[in-house]
Amino acid sequence: MITLLDYGAGNVRSVVNAIERQGETVKIVETGEDILGAQKLVFPGVGSFGSMMQILHQKGLHSPLLEFLNSDRPFLGICLGLHALFDYSEESPEYQGLGFIPGYVKHFHTGLSVPHIGWNGIKANQDSKLFQDLCGEEKFYFVHSYHVVPENTDVILTTTDYGEEFVSGIQKGNVAAIQFHPEKSAGPGLSILKNFLQDNTEKYRLSNNKKETKLAKRIVACLDVRSNDQGDLVVTKGDQYDVREEGSVRNLGKPVELAKRYYDEGADEITFLNITGFRDFPLEDLPMLEVLQNTSQNVFVPLTIGGGIRDYTDKNGRHYSALQVAAEYFRSGADKISIGSDAVLIAEDYLKSGQKTGDSAIEQISRVYGSQAVVISIDPRRVYVMHPDDVSHETISTQFPGPNGEKHCWYQCTIKGGREGRELDALTLARACEELGAGEILLNCIDRDGTNSGFDLELIHAVSEFVNIPVIASSGAGCPEHFQEVFTSTGAEAALAAGIFHRREVPVADVKDHLIHKLEIRE
Repeated sequence: MITLLDYGAGNVRSVVNAIERQGETVKIVETGEDILGAQKLVFPGVGSFGSMMQILHQKGLHSPLLEFLNSDRPFLGICLGLHALFDYSEESPEYQGLGFIPGYVKHFHTGLSVPHIGWNGIKANQDSKLFQDLCGEEKFYFVHSYHVVPENTDVILTTTDYGEEFVSGIQKGNVAAIQFHPEKSAGPGLSILKNFLQDNTEKYRLSNNKKETKLAKRIVACLDVRSNDQGDLVVTKGDQYDVREEGSVRNLGKPVELAKRYYDEGADEITFLNITGFRDFPLEDLPMLEVLQNTSQNVFVPLTIGGGIRDYTDKNGRHYSALQVAAEYFRSGADKISIGSDAVLIAEDYLKSGQKTGDSAIEQISRVYGSQAVVISIDPRRVYVMHPDDVSHETISTQFPGPNGEKHCWYQCTIKGGREGRELDALTLARACEELGAGEILLNCIDRDGTNSGFDLELIHAVSEFVNIPVIASSGAGCPEHFQEVFTSTGAEAALAAGIFHRREVPVADVKDHLIHKLEIRE
């Protein structure tokens, strides 16, 4: 029996699924007595340090957790479960941590994109039972804006490089905690969990303790999911956002089956975009929640879900917040949520007033689950102008002149699946959403969607230079060379494709094979 401390924030379903995959049974903590009676305790956490510590106190779990740690029984902390062991965090300095490990939690200040999102390596400072069957070259999935700084270097288990060398794991007796997410790190991550769950006490050494680790470029498989005319959920793909072919919704497969295929082929992340028009409240869209639940049982890489994540009042007058909607998706297996059209409206209100209200979907969700959990999906199209001064928008000079020889353009944001343009440009939207708390940009391009002509490099370069959060390039991929091109020509940290993967024109594995030895990727 493995005891899991779920304090109510984030996707613990995937952790439970990964543990059960090893043949173990999981007991969820309900009281402090459950912690004190545990033989082995797993503590996963995401979101805000202050919120976590507040909830631990409110539920009476703080003191039992500290007592368990001091008993030196097997413990594995994941992400925020690592941060909790320290004295305090710069994120919420008014809240005290458990103080089990002297030291604090520090925000990244490296000049690189923050959050640190993606697949990176580890270097071992100690031998550990967690390393059995690992060679040291594996990559693990990280998603965080803060890292721990222990006073005593003897407790450092692993370090990782991201502009600086930071501590990515600690070990003190039978207590271990790691910054990365093993439940989202495919085979190597499952090995870490398996090694923790086993009673073997032999310690193993990693071979690369001096080699610098590097963040990998990510390949993301995107599944546009919607109801077809028969009411079934199918994966579809638009041609410049038109998903119908000969009058019917284009059907490219079943979402759970396709997600598993992409995982097996080596996709680094899976994104579901629910493009069905909601007739009523999104929480009643049970098939999509079921898709997440079923996918997370067999797919151990990050899952993002978009569609319908907003404040909502149902037909009976009951109001639900975007936070409540997002919570249902997180509990069903999502690691990140994507906000599209509503992000445009939120940013417009913010830019008009010049003030944060704290009530927008972006602010609500990032405050509780962390900025890394909020992705902004931007759907722009080009608008050509003769001169930048002709408009009040952020413009770029382009190597592809407009129909009248225009050498400048701006990117008009759209909503409602590209059907309605707004007087807001993509660069301004991206920065406004970053200021509101978003942690990543999914950058589409209506002009390139479904064309297989390559990513809009000018747009992607401009946005990635304009914000300090990671950018995922989307729209237009048609061959493996397009992925190499976007990674070498822009600051994009990930690249996404849909149709070419669904139709098997370019399998995920072919993209990975092309990029090996050319770029840092997860093999």
